[in-house]
Amino acid sequence: MKNFIYLSIIGFLFISCGGGSDDPETPAENLAPSVPVLTSPVDNKLCLDNTVSFQWNKATDPNNDQITYQIQVAKDNAFAQIEKTFDGAENAASFALTKNTAYYWRIKATDTKGLASAYSATFKFYTAADAVVNHLPFAPELIQPVINAALTGTTASLKWNATDVDAGDVLTYDVYFGTANPPTTKVSENKSANTLDVTVEPAKQYFWKVVVKDNKGGETVGQIWKFKTN
Repeated sequence: MKNFIYLSIIGFLFISCGGGSDDPETPAENLAPSVPVLTSPVDNKLCLDNTVSFQWNKATDPNNDQITYQIQVAKDNAFAQIEKTFDGAENAASFALTKNTAYYWRIKATDTKGLASAYSATFKFYTAADAVVNHLPFAPELIQPVINAALTGTTASLKWNATDVDAGDVLTYDVYFGTANPPTTKVSENKSANTLDVTVEPAKQYFWKVVVKDNKGGETVGQIWKFKTN
C-alpha cells in the first residue's frame, strides 16, 4: 500500500511538471507590413521642377520587423515603362526626371523576412517644361468593367476617368472596341462623357481602349482593357 501511494505521488508530480518535456513555443506567423500611403507629390500635381521629391507615410509591421520601401516611377500607369526605382528604409526619395513629362508612382513595403505589402494607390504628376506649353492629358483610368470581368447580358457599360494638369483644358474621348486585340474599330469619337454603352454577344472576349484628347491638340492613348461575356 505504501508503495502504491509513493508511486501515485511521483506520477502526480511528473504530470504537474509537464512530463519533463520542453515543448518549444510555436513561432508567430509572419504578417506583411501595411500598405504605405502616398503624400507628395499629390495626385494630379504639376511639379515646377524636374527634380521631384517623393514622400509617403511609413508602414507598420505586425511583427515589428524592420521595413524597407520600394518606389517605382513610370511613364505609364501600367508600370511597363519604369524610369526610376529605389529601395531604402526612409520614407522619402528624390529623383531628377525628364521635363514636360507625365509620370506615375507607387510604393510597397517589405519586411526583413521578404514579405511585402500590396502596392499603394498610384499617383500621377507632370514635370514642367522650360517654357509654357500644353501638357498632354494623363492616361485614362479604368472604372468598369474590371479587367477579365465576366458579364451577362447584351449590353456592357464602359466607364473610365481622365484628368489633365491644365485645369482649363476640355477633354474628349475616342473609344475603340471589339474582339480584336488591339481593338481597331472606333465606336465613338469626340465623346464628352466618360461612359459608353456597347452591344455585346455571349461567350466572347472583348478588348477596348480610350484615347483622351484636350482642346489644344494633345492626346494620350490609354492601355488596352478586356472583359468577357457569359
